[in-house]
Amino acid sequence: MSNRLLAHDAARLHECITTIRHVFGTIVVGQTNMIDHLVAAFLADGHVLLEGMPGVAKTLSARLMAKLVDATFSRIQCTPDLMPADIVGTSVFDQRSLSFEFRPGPVFANMVLVDEINRAPAKTQSALFEVMEERQITVDGVTHVLAPPFMVLATQNPVEQEGTYRLPEAQLDRFLVKIVIPFPTLEEEERIVARVHSLGSLQSLPNVAPVMNANDVISYRSMIQTVAVEPSLFGYIAAIVHATRNNPSVDLGASPRASLAILALARAFAVLDGRDFVTPDDIQKSATPVLRHRIQLFPERELEGLTEDRVIAEILAAIDVPR
Repeated sequence: MSNRLLAHDAARLHECITTIRHVFGTIVVGQTNMIDHLVAAFLADGHVLLEGMPGVAKTLSARLMAKLVDATFSRIQCTPDLMPADIVGTSVFDQRSLSFEFRPGPVFANMVLVDEINRAPAKTQSALFEVMEERQITVDGVTHVLAPPFMVLATQNPVEQEGTYRLPEAQLDRFLVKIVIPFPTLEEEERIVARVHSLGSLQSLPNVAPVMNANDVISYRSMIQTVAVEPSLFGYIAAIVHATRNNPSVDLGASPRASLAILALARAFAVLDGRDFVTPDDIQKSATPVLRHRIQLFPERELEGLTEDRVIAEILAAIDVPR
């Protein structure tokens, strides 16, 4: 691929990102941090765990993202009686052909929203995580490959833990990032009320036009892999992740998969800023969403009010930044 063509693709991608940010800004009030992390994770070909109270635009953002990238969309509402076949599909006997026919489940979409994933039982969670990792399922000895692009956005409610199944740490590692969505500020909530009053319901998203298609996404993801990274930054990433395993407040540190996730997300953040090279700032911006669900604090430290985000901030402050 010629440098001229690469430059053309980069300019086109930057234009798409600008449009996505603009459209999100016209529909979702505030949440700029969430939007950038969501777009970056999508370009980095990663899955996202969204945590926030009800009503902070988690579902709306997922549906809007699917429309903007011209992706098929499905939503799975998790309940304690949800079975693996309910999400991956099952074989049904056809009386006419006297044979079994596979009927795909809702996971066969480009973008899958899994609402309240921690309400699904462990067996169903395992089936979903297998699909996320393998990008395929096998039913009755037949393998069905999911069409790219494929992305899972799972939501988790930080309250109402009764009747939930905590996600195992090893399974949480399947998510590229965990995005924590705060309540809107007073000014933002006033704008939300005014916007809904003037526009009506935003749930139908009738006037949102795609800015890219599946082929574009595949091409852009390949292009992000070419973003330059100085060798010194590899050591910086490794030092950050290694520090989580030696921190006195951390019971369980991050795995090497976290290092690869930081690298992938940092490349995407560089592209979001219109650059073809990674800076230490990109790595620092990536560290918290990548690590916050991959480390586990000692219970006594949590009781003292310490949070994963604070530990990560202390680690970043203690490590020398490459020059």
